[in-house]
Amino acid sequence: MCLKAKAELRKSDPSRFRATLPGVLSRLFPDSVNLTAAVVHDQRPLRVAVMSAAAPGTSKAAHSDVAPKKKKGPGALATAYLVIYNVVMTAGWLVIAVGLVRAYLARGSYHGLYYSIEKPLKFFQTGAILEILHCAVGIVPSSVVLTGFQVMSRVFLTWAVTHSVREVQSEDSVLLFVTAWTVTEIIRYSFYTFSLLNHLPYLIKWARYTFFIVLYPMGVTGELLTIYAALPYVQKTGLYSVTLPNKYNFSFDYYTFLILIMISYIPLFPQLYFHMIRQRKKVLGHVEDYSKVE
Repeated sequence: MCLKAKAELRKSDPSRFRATLPGVLSRLFPDSVNLTAAVVHDQRPLRVAVMSAAAPGTSKAAHSDVAPKKKKGPGALATAYLVIYNVVMTAGWLVIAVGLVRAYLARGSYHGLYYSIEKPLKFFQTGAILEILHCAVGIVPSSVVLTGFQVMSRVFLTWAVTHSVREVQSEDSVLLFVTAWTVTEIIRYSFYTFSLLNHLPYLIKWARYTFFIVLYPMGVTGELLTIYAALPYVQKTGLYSVTLPNKYNFSFDYYTFLILIMISYIPLFPQLYFHMIRQRKKVLGHVEDYSKVE
């Protein structure tokens, strides 16, 4: 009986029924202003209006999830500084490369070429310590530990081995790692410079992720051979070693320390080398695959 009465009421006064329905919906969904208007004028948009009222703010949440977050780069001042730093370092290693070539052409031999580039090598290799600071303050998004290890290992070899043990400076192994460093650093600093300027030539990118395949083993071989050549002189002279007894009750054997440094290359070199192989595949892989398809 109740249902029949309601049906008759709807037939007799349909406008009353249509006017009360928006009131109910507005109480259920107070945030939806368009819902009432949609029901009053037309019943067809009801489903869409209810969906929008049931989930207010859904479109904003979806948009925020879909939109990728932009990585924050260094500020304008930091970028300008990094560009200047990398340009100076590129020029410095170019000076070293030109010095090697000129000395070779003048002497007609590659023996003893280290003496012709000793000062600029020490200066610019030591200047690479600033890269650790760049990572520490956050203007370069790289690992402080990894950067520190790579930079300090070269600084150590430059000062604590090659500079300190003058007998090894004429060894061919010194020229081996100096040549590898020089080519690597010219390419690396050029890569950083053009990347900061957002105008990176593909040739430099390709060289950055290709030449290391030969240069990295070449440099490591030269470094290990140089340390090995220094061992007899270090053992004979007791260079940088501290023996007991002393007031600090502390001893240090530099000879043993150098041997441990050489051993550390065994686990570290493969990790760094294959990391670069993976980076090469990641950066250049899609380009090479595309060229094969064409």
